[in-house]
Amino acid sequence: MKAYEIRGGFGLDKLVPCERPDPTPGPFQVRVRVKATSLNYRDLMMVEGRYNPRQKLPLIPNSDGAGVVDAVGPGVTRVKPGDRVMGLFSQAWLAGEPSRTAQATTLGGPLDGALAEMMLLHEEGVVPTPPHLSDEEASTLPCAAVTAWSALVTQGGLKAGDTVLLQGTGGVSIFALQIARMLGARILHTSSRDDKLERARSLGAHEGINYVTTPDWDKAARTLTGGTGVDHVVEVGGAGTFEKSLRAVRLGGTVSVIGVLSGGAGTAPLTPILMGNLRVQGVFVGHRQSFEALNRALTLHNIHPVVDRVFPFTEAPAAFEYLKSGAHFGKVVIRVE
Repeated sequence: MKAYEIRGGFGLDKLVPCERPDPTPGPFQVRVRVKATSLNYRDLMMVEGRYNPRQKLPLIPNSDGAGVVDAVGPGVTRVKPGDRVMGLFSQAWLAGEPSRTAQATTLGGPLDGALAEMMLLHEEGVVPTPPHLSDEEASTLPCAAVTAWSALVTQGGLKAGDTVLLQGTGGVSIFALQIARMLGARILHTSSRDDKLERARSLGAHEGINYVTTPDWDKAARTLTGGTGVDHVVEVGGAGTFEKSLRAVRLGGTVSVIGVLSGGAGTAPLTPILMGNLRVQGVFVGHRQSFEALNRALTLHNIHPVVDRVFPFTEAPAAFEYLKSGAHFGKVVIRVE
């Protein structure tokens, strides 16, 4: 099979095409012929060596892939050849609390991922694709969409009438917008570009804040809520935005910490967390139960992921460069076949 590997060190120049033997499914394993794989910021960090500098190489990157089961091993009962499926981000996390075991079974590092013509997965680690979605659309769900769902629904308990603040227009934030709108929440959205804010409004955002022209976006969010603050912040910025997220949220509100776009190292300001009775929740994607609930909701409401651009398999490195540029709105996808 054709694939891409991170080989001989880290960096986008180390992401190279290769040939590997076609995998043969063993007991309780399924082979998925990958149709599409989407990119997450985590995947870029993995290729560049910023996510886990000790990651063993070579590695096939990308946590998210969708395709068709084309072979199954002995004992498989959950799926059959011909079924359209998506890979579960953490292969061993089916429900309940996360574990060290679950963290050690994530695709695209430490396990080989989806930037290949085939994936060999455990039958428990695949999820049926919603029938209304294309393979390109389905490939965007396992990490970004499940993370947004976990933050707002599984862990966040977002309800109709709540106000949520979303940062930027990458995959997690746009999924969070679609989910928050579906739940009847009021949505404040930040971006560095007015044209992206207009697109966010077209998807259901109620207010847009340009954080370049309005650097005190936390104060703007409080003003838009009558001085109260928002109920929930989906925090994807990291160390550079965390303090402002704490100032934007109401007393007793929630900040879901998801991304590190502006850096992962910083000092945690404990006083506002303590005095504001705030809930700061780290979100490590989510389990299969959350993924299945998300899929039911997407199907019921006929919601389609926002795919910014689809690259051919031969241009996979260019897809990573495009993601790194930050020009995208929603998800960047690579069509495998």
